[in-house]
Amino acid sequence: MSRVPIELDHLFVCTDVNAPCAQRLIELGFTEGPSNTHPGQGTANRRFFFANAMIELIWVSDASEAQSPKTRRTLLWERWSGRKEQASPFGICMRPAGSEEIRSPFPGWEYRPDYLPTPAAFHIGDAGITEPMWIYLSFLRQSRLEQNFFEHQIGVREITGLTLTTPFPLQSPASQAVIESSILTARSGGESLIEIEFDHARREKAEDLRPHLPLILRV
Repeated sequence: MSRVPIELDHLFVCTDVNAPCAQRLIELGFTEGPSNTHPGQGTANRRFFFANAMIELIWVSDASEAQSPKTRRTLLWERWSGRKEQASPFGICMRPAGSEEIRSPFPGWEYRPDYLPTPAAFHIGDAGITEPMWIYLSFLRQSRLEQNFFEHQIGVREITGLTLTTPFPLQSPASQAVIESSILTARSGGESLIEIEFDHARREKAEDLRPHLPLILRV
């Protein structure tokens, strides 16, 4: 499969309601950005912005909306409610890299939630919930992140690498397109986990956020 010009925009992690685990990031010196809700989709979040990407902590705030006919196909309800079982708790969200815009970099379908202005849509990769949710957002650009970026006391600025550990093999074309594009690397393991590298881990330090979050931060 040839490499497609896409890059990381943000990653999400399914959490308990109101994401109390965000406090651990704050204690480490990360600055929390503005949160938002997703009307009609039944989810809400807390967010941490960096110069080139974002970490989103997301939960289901309205079970009926999350299971509505319009949202059901996203499997957000199943992903969130099964996050401590077999469902991957992650979503990898991508945008065009550079000026070239790719409409659909991997097989999938178009999702148009109520809160998204027409004609914008999410392109969701065809994959089961044992894989991360693969989402391509052709309308997003890095400039929006730069506008929301807050300096972090811990001193990090950019996300420069992601390593996914997964107990289930990645078999979808979407996952292979993301790996081929060098957005993340993947390996097998006993639990779902993402290692996030900031600024090429120049300090050579690591923070393991388990059991609060299935994340290891390398700074």
